[in-house]
Amino acid sequence: MHELGVRIGSALRAGDVVVLAGPLGAGKTTLTRGIGEALSVRGPVTSPTFVLARTHPSLAGGPPLVHVDAYRLGSALELDDLDIDFAGSVVVVEWGAGMVEGLVDDRLDVTIQRAAGGDDEDQPRVVTVEGFGARWADALPV
Repeated sequence: MHELGVRIGSALRAGDVVVLAGPLGAGKTTLTRGIGEALSVRGPVTSPTFVLARTHPSLAGGPPLVHVDAYRLGSALELDDLDIDFAGSVVVVEWGAGMVEGLVDDRLDVTIQRAAGGDDEDQPRVVTVEGFGARWADALPV
């Protein structure tokens, strides 16, 4: 998942929004660590479950990474209340399906599923990447 995050992160720029879906332990935060590595942000990138959102400034003059955990949010309005700089940052939202769509026109949805019967961290994953909006109309980053 980390390596996939690096690959995705290398294609991201300010204004990009990535929505991550998958069960607990699927690798959403690990994928975000890879995105952070590709963006050369200050870390460590850890789950923002209890703070809702963490901003990781770039160490290389690029956009910051805003890592959001929307699990405990009840609506897009609550997500919007976090006052995230969507235009000037790369924003990764875990558990953001159904919330981000009304806030931004373009997004990249990444859905992670564990292989059948696997809870092991090293268990293979099935990952679906789908782009929405003009930003992703012609190509996906992976």
